[in-house]
Amino acid sequence: MDDDDADYMQGSDDEGYDFEYSDGDEGNESGTADVENMYYKAKSKKDDNPEEALKDFRAIVDQETEKGDWGFKALKQSTKLLFLVLKRPNEALKTYVQLLTYTKSAVTRNYSEKSINGILDYVGGGKGGVVEVDVLEKFYQATKDALEDAKNERLSAKTNLKLAKLWLDRKEYTRLSKLIRDLHRATAQDGDGDDSQARRDTQLLEIYALEIQMYNETRNFKKLKEIYNATNAVRSAIPHPRIIGIIKECGGKMWMGERQWNRASEDFFESFCKYDEAGSPQRIQVLKYLVLANMLMGSEVNPFDSQETKPYKTDPQIKAMTDLVDAYQRREVHSAEKILKDNQSTIMDDSFIRSYIGDLLRSLRTSYLVDLIKPYTRLELSFLAKQLNVEISEVEELLIGLILEGKVEGKIDQVGMRLELSSKQSLERKRYAALTKWTEALESVHGAVVGKTAPNGRGGPGGDIGLGDFGGLPERWA
Repeated sequence: MDDDDADYMQGSDDEGYDFEYSDGDEGNESGTADVENMYYKAKSKKDDNPEEALKDFRAIVDQETEKGDWGFKALKQSTKLLFLVLKRPNEALKTYVQLLTYTKSAVTRNYSEKSINGILDYVGGGKGGVVEVDVLEKFYQATKDALEDAKNERLSAKTNLKLAKLWLDRKEYTRLSKLIRDLHRATAQDGDGDDSQARRDTQLLEIYALEIQMYNETRNFKKLKEIYNATNAVRSAIPHPRIIGIIKECGGKMWMGERQWNRASEDFFESFCKYDEAGSPQRIQVLKYLVLANMLMGSEVNPFDSQETKPYKTDPQIKAMTDLVDAYQRREVHSAEKILKDNQSTIMDDSFIRSYIGDLLRSLRTSYLVDLIKPYTRLELSFLAKQLNVEISEVEELLIGLILEGKVEGKIDQVGMRLELSSKQSLERKRYAALTKWTEALESVHGAVVGKTAPNGRGGPGGDIGLGDFGGLPERWA
């Protein structure tokens, strides 16, 4: 028994059968046995002689007086042969359209849905080679027409979502935008009630997941943020973990673009957990993004210390990122550069990670530079450039940034091309800061004393400072 027959048997599980015997049963059973033999005989020819098998399947359909199980199965096999083996998608479309006419009454609803999903999966999955977009669209349009006719709204919605995913994968953004509008319109027209609200919100999140991926790929960050915020307003959904994983991954990328490393790290962590829960291989890539965001935010916490990420610490795809975190936390810029150079496939081949490696190295070089110059009062820029293995102009740019941020006390002699550190100025600033703090403390004490004596009033004995008991001040102090 192959997958087709297994699906048929499973699709029949929910059907009840009441056997009624009549005088004509033996003749019917004999006819069914003949058709069954024809079907399995045709199947046996699929591998060695597909054209002959196709003729035999067609003979089964042609001899039917009314639509039945074996005709449906013969059309299903014919569609598969034409599309996957003989590479004739237009002819496969014709047999598929005929097959759809059987779904109303000839086979169970469960079996017909599994069969339709299976056909659409291999049609859109590229198993039959490159297929023209127009042909794909015709397959899905025929499916939608048949499902609308059968009033199967649930499968119709799933089919539209499947088509939307196909357009996204093929970067057919114009077709995808139109389909997304149709999906939003259909979702808004769903029924009332708690169950309908949960179903509507769940489907809405699936649409948002497709939409947010489209805007991420087309770099439309304004619309991406609108959709991201809209997902947070959906309350009654019960989505698949993979859907939340997609939304949070795109959200993390959005925050990275805004250089909000901390929020990006939070979203990437949630995305990783959801992908992990769904068993999606995308969890490995998102874990790399999480590690990158953690390093850019300057966190001293190792992202692999958490219970969720620890099992992946030794994963071959993650090992390079683990080593990079260790080098970053030890401020070993040369080790980090070597890791990036030696792991092109696992790190640098990802365009998203590659776009932030410059920021990461800049942060690492800045920290390394601060530690390097601490013991000195004057350094040649050429020496610093050699230590960092970069051009002098880049060292100068890093130092200017550090001086402006107040992390380095000094100035750059652009004539002599050296950095002069101001230790005296630094000491004076520390003294001034200490004096300022001391003055503020005295003013605070003075304010407290004045506050306690204030109720005595200005006109009372002793004046403002409560010296009435002393009978006034001496003349020389008056």
